[in-house]
Amino acid sequence: MSTSTAPQANPRGFVIDRGDGQAKLPGSMHVNRRLSRWLDFSEPGVVRVHTGKVELGQGILTALAMIAADELKLDLAQIRVISASTVQGPDEGMTSGSLSVQDSGSAIRQACAEVRRLTGLDGGDYWSALQGVSLDFEPADLAPTLPASQRRLSGRAKVQRVDLPAKVLGQARFIQDMRPEGLIHARILRLPSPAARLVSTQAELQAALPEGVRCVVLGHFVGLLARQEWQAQQALDKLSTLARWDEPQTLPDVHDLEGFLRQAQCDTQATAHAGEGGPAPQSATLRATYLKPYLAHASIGLCCALALFDGQRMEIWTHSQGIHNLRDDIVRALAHGPNPLTNDQITLHHVEGAGCYGHNGADDVAFDAVLMALHQPGHVVRVLWTREQELANAPLGSAHLVDMQATLSTDGRIERWSHELWANGYSSRPGRSAVSVLLAAPHLPGGQTPPVAINPPLAAGGGGDRNAVPGYAFPHFDITTYRLLEMPLRTSAMRALGGYANVFAIESFMDELAHHSGQDPLTFRLRHLTDERAIDVLKTVVERCAWWNEPREEGVGRGLAWARYKNSGSWCAVAARVRAGETLRVLNLDLAVDVGQVIDLDGVINQTEGGALQSVSWTLKEAVQFDRTRVLSRSWGDYPVLRFGEMPLVKVHVIDRPEQPALGAGEGTQGPVAAALGNALFDALGVRVRRLPLNQDHILRALHEQ
Repeated sequence: MSTSTAPQANPRGFVIDRGDGQAKLPGSMHVNRRLSRWLDFSEPGVVRVHTGKVELGQGILTALAMIAADELKLDLAQIRVISASTVQGPDEGMTSGSLSVQDSGSAIRQACAEVRRLTGLDGGDYWSALQGVSLDFEPADLAPTLPASQRRLSGRAKVQRVDLPAKVLGQARFIQDMRPEGLIHARILRLPSPAARLVSTQAELQAALPEGVRCVVLGHFVGLLARQEWQAQQALDKLSTLARWDEPQTLPDVHDLEGFLRQAQCDTQATAHAGEGGPAPQSATLRATYLKPYLAHASIGLCCALALFDGQRMEIWTHSQGIHNLRDDIVRALAHGPNPLTNDQITLHHVEGAGCYGHNGADDVAFDAVLMALHQPGHVVRVLWTREQELANAPLGSAHLVDMQATLSTDGRIERWSHELWANGYSSRPGRSAVSVLLAAPHLPGGQTPPVAINPPLAAGGGGDRNAVPGYAFPHFDITTYRLLEMPLRTSAMRALGGYANVFAIESFMDELAHHSGQDPLTFRLRHLTDERAIDVLKTVVERCAWWNEPREEGVGRGLAWARYKNSGSWCAVAARVRAGETLRVLNLDLAVDVGQVIDLDGVINQTEGGALQSVSWTLKEAVQFDRTRVLSRSWGDYPVLRFGEMPLVKVHVIDRPEQPALGAGEGTQGPVAAALGNALFDALGVRVRRLPLNQDHILRALHEQ
């Protein structure tokens, strides 16, 4: 095990740098300082609002439109939000971390306030007032934004999402719907295992294909081009059985993830420490270990991209979360090959996909399309992944091990707290290292081995250590992070990053400590809290939960958990009710959330519900399976997810604080839901399951180990 103090790669997109000596501007405006990057009044009656954030199904385009309409005192129909493009609008890095309303929303609000001050208008005809006036300047000081009492939409009105009508009516809005004239279809023959190397030659592969299908082999990368989509898919199916590979055994033992995580070479970091002096009189010291498996994104929609190369320039249509970062990585990946391109030669447009929950295969499939377009100049080339590729080849959420230890004083308070965690880094996103991290890049001739996943700095929310620092007022605590320097399976950002496993461990352990000391779990938590907003969400969820005080039934349990996402974002408390039989059935989830000033109430509720249900699926069902060579989870049969018939009744209780800054709602539920379910399972059966998922095998194992 090694300890490293070397700085991490440039974390572009992790946090907006405000230490550059310039006057602080709100959110993303600080690094996109000119008003012209945000607003365009060139079309009469319409305000084009540019954002560097993208629609991922979270309703962000609607929320940003509401902010602009409120601040300009215009009708929502007059606002048109333009999603990210490398040729116009601000560069806001990634759409991730539940920061879009916080960073893009605050910037747009400020830009609109500057226009009100510039024109002297308080609503009305901005277009006439701005004729001949350039917005290509940065404000010398900050115009005052409207007080919450003058906002007509934010937190009050239920508005129709701008992206939903086309989706509900089945109209073309997703990137998968794009069918330009002369389209060429492509499929990629992926490596069957992470360390595989191609043995077959291009001549052998081409000879096995029918006329009209072209095989492109670049090192160990194999692509197929055809005029008809069915031809490309049939060719892929055929080569999947014929291609020969060398496949060494490089994967860990899936049945001993704890051993792998503990024994792997690590970068050790003392994440946080508090408290000096001698301990108080002690009554007991408890220890517990919690384990989360590798998780897949398991998106319903398949990753897709289109690219057009005209011999000089590359144009790409992608559902990437960070198009500027992706462009940087494409340049890196092509730099040493026969077709190097510069940033100026590449244009990327964001087109909506079916959503994502972190770093899925959207960037990888875009680079696949680039490689195929370079071999079919003058034609738009469309690459679509298969279900097997989605599950087996997209980045995974890391396996994550947590050792907890706490010492109770004689009066039943926590005196000392220790949290040690082992996991791969939680970011392999493009644009953050000197070597390309795109899936196909190391398979090309001369391709470089990508770096192991890194963790964003804790000041920007952290990675493996996200939410590892307790939200409680403990007099002494120590947090240590062991980031693996071995990456047999590619890992990167997945919703909530390390916050899911860390909150599951913390809030499960708090429950264990409460029961051990004979205290009510809610009262025990409140004894250790000084954060009034944390106290508020905990009390609110219990007070508003209709079933919390109902008579107890055999086999039915209830559990409680909370967290403040990243210790700097939204607050969420969860009450869960479960029935424990052959499997664990979730009956009810009540969630109290505090996202500060509510912009789109319907959006906050939708994001909270969606995150909660995804966490139920992770917690009850999901785990990537593999042998020593290959990922085996390649279909819905191999990687089960929560089904409609298994959905619990979900109620969301939103605490609106219009005087406070707006915070994101998308990721705050993951950890608290998992812990609440584990605590409810203990309440129902009297058995503590510390290994996820909470499935039948792990419940039976815990029962036998009692």
